[in-house]
Amino acid sequence: MSILKDLPNLVKADIITEETADSIKNYYENKGSSYTNRLFVVFGILGAILVGLGVILIIAHNWDELSKMTKTVFAFLPLVVAQVICGYVLIKKQDSVAWRESGTTLLFFGVGACISLVSQIYNISGDLSSFLLTWMLICLPAIYIMRSSVTSLLFIIGITYYACETNYWSYPSSESYLYWLLLLGILPFYYLLYRKKPKSNFMVFHNWVIPLSITIVLGIFADKAEEFMFVGYFSLFGLFYLIGNLAFFNEQKTRNSGYKTIGSLGSIILLLILSFDGFWEDLRRKYFLLNEVLLSPEFFVSAIITILAGVLLYLHQRNKPWNDIKPLTPMFILFIVAFFIGLSFPFAAILINFYVFALGILTIREGAKQNHLGVLNYGLIIITILVICRFFDTNLSFVVRGILFVSVGVGFFATNYWMLKKRKTNEQ
Repeated sequence: MSILKDLPNLVKADIITEETADSIKNYYENKGSSYTNRLFVVFGILGAILVGLGVILIIAHNWDELSKMTKTVFAFLPLVVAQVICGYVLIKKQDSVAWRESGTTLLFFGVGACISLVSQIYNISGDLSSFLLTWMLICLPAIYIMRSSVTSLLFIIGITYYACETNYWSYPSSESYLYWLLLLGILPFYYLLYRKKPKSNFMVFHNWVIPLSITIVLGIFADKAEEFMFVGYFSLFGLFYLIGNLAFFNEQKTRNSGYKTIGSLGSIILLLILSFDGFWEDLRRKYFLLNEVLLSPEFFVSAIITILAGVLLYLHQRNKPWNDIKPLTPMFILFIVAFFIGLSFPFAAILINFYVFALGILTIREGAKQNHLGVLNYGLIIITILVICRFFDTNLSFVVRGILFVSVGVGFFATNYWMLKKRKTNEQ
């Protein structure tokens, strides 16, 4: 690196001291070492996955020609090799992230391969959901013993697949409530990761995978009063958004904060979907019995998530002025108001359209206040998508629609030009 080559000349010219030169040299050496270690971890994990898949393919090619005993040996071979590697890691390589992650990843896939092959060899009956459940339960202790973040991520993906297979893709479907117990089983590891490596890439991946998994699986509670799941999803996205605005997540880049991004995008997408009147017309035609609704899983889950989001909102704004609240923060409460209005009155869709438009305007205002082009354009995009939705949903003439699009385009240009001009003025 050129800066390291120039250090002796800078010291001779008395521009920096010898101690400063040593500090700069150590900084770049440590930085390069850290980058090399990350690459080693990544290639170690990929190598473990590819080796495991390659062995499976080689065995599969000659599978029919093997005896039952030989098949059994090959079924257990990847599992035994992975366990030997993990034992070696625990004894000799505890501090090596690459060894730990690659060995546990190989063990994770070895367990799955062993279960499936033994079931096939000895014709043990079972379905995909029971296979996934057994696989995940066996691998859960390995996550804590080996302290493997990659296996933790694979575990979360696995239990999400299990919940989808059990409830969404199987007929007749059954409630996969075990998913929530399995998710609770991984949360202590998530907390340990937060305590020990809060800024690591593994933590960032968990911050995306966990809220995505919960978002996918929450729909399993939909039954007879499935319309109430919209309340549950809005409160869930509100909860995610509030979590994403906690001090720990607020200090990170937006792309590293899965909670805030999923909470924001999820709320906007649901608002835009419900800005059409079709849902509200169907909702008004439904007849809900109060006793049935109060005892339904949809109402129960929605109430719990709403209470959690409400408590977090109170804690978030307790020491702050309420007029300084972010535009999207109270949206889950406003939607609940619109939802119960929509049960009886026909103007709920108008109210939702007003929410979206106001949200876009307030987001533009927030971006201008923060001098943040990304936030400002996000608000403009919200309004643009709302205009597009109304383009296909109203009887306005093409001239009026054209004027609306021109107005939005001019708004994009004018606000960005004003923001850039303001930045130049401040720099001068």
